[in-house]
Amino acid sequence: MTPVRPATPAHNGRRTVAVLVRDGVLPMELGLVHQLFGTARSAAGQPLYDVRTCAPRPGRIRTDADFPIYAEHGLATVATADTVLVPASHETDEGLRPGGLATELAEALRGPEDASAPRRIASICTGSFVLAAAGLLDGRRATTHWMSADLFARTFPSVTVDPGVLYVDEGRILTSAGEAAGIDLCLHMIRRDHGAAVAAEVARRTVVPPHREGGQAQYIQRPVESEGLTSTSASRAWALTRLAEPLTLAELAAHDAMSVRTYSRRFREETGLTPIQWLTQRRVDRARELLEQTDHTVDRIATEAGFGTGASLRAHFQAGLGVPPGAYRSTFRGNGREGERVRT
Repeated sequence: MTPVRPATPAHNGRRTVAVLVRDGVLPMELGLVHQLFGTARSAAGQPLYDVRTCAPRPGRIRTDADFPIYAEHGLATVATADTVLVPASHETDEGLRPGGLATELAEALRGPEDASAPRRIASICTGSFVLAAAGLLDGRRATTHWMSADLFARTFPSVTVDPGVLYVDEGRILTSAGEAAGIDLCLHMIRRDHGAAVAAEVARRTVVPPHREGGQAQYIQRPVESEGLTSTSASRAWALTRLAEPLTLAELAAHDAMSVRTYSRRFREETGLTPIQWLTQRRVDRARELLEQTDHTVDRIATEAGFGTGASLRAHFQAGLGVPPGAYRSTFRGNGREGERVRT
């Protein structure tokens, strides 16, 4: 995963997010970007993002539903925005080919070559076809909706397609799967900009899961409980209250009265992760919260998050987020809290 970095504020103190829509856009994907980024607030209650709907030609835009939308902004906003998000338009996306994007649109997505701050460009669902047609995904790993992954791979052989994940973070370029994965991607970007606490508050306000890792499977075999089959939900809730304890797979399985083999199979069916992957991610989440919100040492945070030692926490944190705990704390505690001592 790409190292966490702080947000680069726009001239008004907020990052500009341009949502590029085209005829046939999926209204849900447009709405979720506005809802999630528009809900993000600082500790003082100030908006953290300025979200703008853009189109190749401003004005009335058809959707794939029975109502149109109006895009006030054009490609000039896309070219200068801090973040650009491209939702899907199924009627055109899958017909795109390498170099097949209008020159003006491709140049706006790439942005000015002399930009002093790094731009971030992301897609939701088959919006990835737009990024690929503009050449932005060449030599990169990317994802798209699982139903379109084979076509994407054949059309853009220079892109490494991973059809089984929710989203892929390549630093400046990010791609996600279908609509629900777009929520995960937006929360991931907010978390990367402003930390776990801000992202969790956005999730709470919009009543969505606060964190699903990008590597989680797109297709969950059994996302809801099936009648007559025991779920692993009870043990997951139980584990969240005991992250500091050295939980074992056998203990988790016993809590749901299953064998380890059955429990492991059903856990993956329900979450898209193995029990150990899920538990490690929840512990990293807990460590992030403690790094952002407390002055605890890394050793104490390691104990409270269930990693046992500072060395273990550092290894898992580095593997999951690309930065050590001290650097993460400096990023999210230093912004607006200069002079506060960082203890590692």
